[in-house]
Amino acid sequence: MELVKKIESNRTLQYTIGLGCIFLVSLVCFLFINIIGYHVVALILLLAVSVLAMFLETFPIVIVAVVSALIWNFLFIQPRSTFSITTPEDALLFLMYFVIAVMNGVFTSRIRKVEAVARQRKEKEKTLQLYSTMLNSLSHELKTPIATVIGAVDTLKMNSGEISEDSKTELYSEIDVAGNRLHRQVNNLLSMSRLESDIFRLQLDWYDIQDIIHTVMLNNRKDTHEINLLASEEIPLFKIDGPLIEQVAHNIVHNALEYTPAGSVINISVTFEGGHLIIKICDNGPGFPEDKLEQVFEKFYRLPKTATGGTGLGLSIAKGFTKAHNGTIKLENLPSGGAKFTITIPAETSRLTTMHDE
Repeated sequence: MELVKKIESNRTLQYTIGLGCIFLVSLVCFLFINIIGYHVVALILLLAVSVLAMFLETFPIVIVAVVSALIWNFLFIQPRSTFSITTPEDALLFLMYFVIAVMNGVFTSRIRKVEAVARQRKEKEKTLQLYSTMLNSLSHELKTPIATVIGAVDTLKMNSGEISEDSKTELYSEIDVAGNRLHRQVNNLLSMSRLESDIFRLQLDWYDIQDIIHTVMLNNRKDTHEINLLASEEIPLFKIDGPLIEQVAHNIVHNALEYTPAGSVINISVTFEGGHLIIKICDNGPGFPEDKLEQVFEKFYRLPKTATGGTGLGLSIAKGFTKAHNGTIKLENLPSGGAKFTITIPAETSRLTTMHDE
């Protein structure tokens, strides 16, 4: 993809590649001219012009088409090594080749431009739709906790002497929940901005993955759910970007807490297999619709008929941070019920731990 963009943005490179390909194809055909005949050579050169038209602009492809016609005449049409044509049949063939090659190159190039414009328009519409979705989500996600904080603070300020301790504790709890909700959404937006930044780089270091998971469990502790860590004590240290992996696990666990009923169990397992860190996060909730297993990783996507709350960024960020580690994240429904996220990340392990294991 990068090579195609480079070719499209450099006119000199287009001429070089176009003419170079035509000369190369002509040379190969010249070596086998006694076998294939000059009529077949014309078809091969036309095919080459058609392929090049998918990458070159209009003027370069016209030059390439004209040069291919002249080469076909000079090297393959009798008498060879001259531009003269002795028979009306060959003259007509040459004229037809010339017209077809130029028209084919021009039309293919223009069709490619039309497709590029249509693609850009579609991407622009998709971007506008994403921004609209984001603004709609944020207008609710930020407005609700802010209103909660302002209302609770106003109540405490105006009636501080008349409110019981239990009521104060409840108001403080509401402020805490609203503040955490705001903090989570701002973090998600910052994480998404970081992912889409051109200067995004991993900060690799040695981390104990079990410590990271314990932190995630502590930050997501909830009386209504049970979270378990299933890991061997022999798990080595991994060279990863610890905060990003923590964010990946946090977003998935938080998603499970939000969308599974009270009493659900979330199991997190950590293994090391074939040079890969593998984290599996399973729950025994209702799972996901089978036709939505890939869509849930899209930005701002939220399943239909889900409770209000959330911007639909959590799983998208989890996938982005996993991909930044050259890893993969897979979602599937368990046969017994519930969902399973499998995060697979290639990572170096601690040499000291590896020697100890041996």
